[in-house]
Formats: sequence, structure tokens, C-alpha cells
Amino acid sequence: MNDDEIHLRRAIELSRQAAAAGDRPYGAVLVKDGQRVCEARNRQTSARDVTAHAEMELVRDAQRVLGPEALQGSTVYASGEPCAMCAGAMYWAGVRRVVFSVSQAEMARLAGGALLPITLREVLAHASTPVEVSGPLLEAEGAQVLEQAAREARRR
Repeated sequence: MNDDEIHLRRAIELSRQAAAAGDRPYGAVLVKDGQRVCEARNRQTSARDVTAHAEMELVRDAQRVLGPEALQGSTVYASGEPCAMCAGAMYWAGVRRVVFSVSQAEMARLAGGALLPITLREVLAHASTPVEVSGPLLEAEGAQVLEQAAREARRR
């Protein structure tokens, strides 16, 4: 198992925790110089904040606790492909690599809901400083969490 898989599996585990807490099932991990330095999960429902996506929470927490320099040149691992809002926050914070599990198209198919019809690669394509994007990776593993959360939501 390589480092990308290890960190991405942690993001997927955080997505399970988000779902268990009643939030949308997304998680994110920040890695700097090969070390996991911060992690977060989606808190949109529990925080009553539509911007509390896992990646936004990660950027906010890392800057508050570790300082802005912690994000410079870092990698974010996300259980789902980050949206345009999260892409912008990560870019401005200095993240230079993003690895995700489930693509936006697959998330829309599995969980439905409102999505902006633009991929992470499209958002970052014209950035003045390049950001490497890798994914989908381990998509079946990440999709299982979304499928389970969607089934449970239908039962409510």
C-alpha cells in the first residue's frame, strides 16, 4: 500500500465518522512533508454552516492551529472530489496537490443533491501556480460510504 492509499483511506474513514454524526459523508486529511498534520470531516449539518465542507474545515483548522505556513506546498486527501469553493480555499491557502477518491459525477449519481457542474481539474486549470490533481483513486471504497449514507437517509 502506498502513501496516497494510506492517507486517502483515512479521509474515507473520516467520511464514515461524518455520516455517523449526522453530517454529509466527507472527510479530508492534510499532509505536509510526508506527515499527516491535520484532518477534518464535513460538519454542514452539525455546525449549521453550508460552507463547513471537510476541505474548508481542514483549511480553517490547519491555519488556526498550525499557522498558514502549514498549508504551503501541502497535499490534501479528500474522500470526495472537492467542489469549486473548496478548490479555491485550498489554492489560496497554498495546497499544491489534491488526491480524491470519489468523482463529482459518481457522487451525483450515488447521493444526488446540488452540485456545481465543474470538476476540480477545471477549476484549477488556469491557476497561476499549478496544483496537481490525482483521482479518482480507491473510488469503490469511497463510494461505499456514500451509498450507505444515501440508504440511511432514504430510511429516515
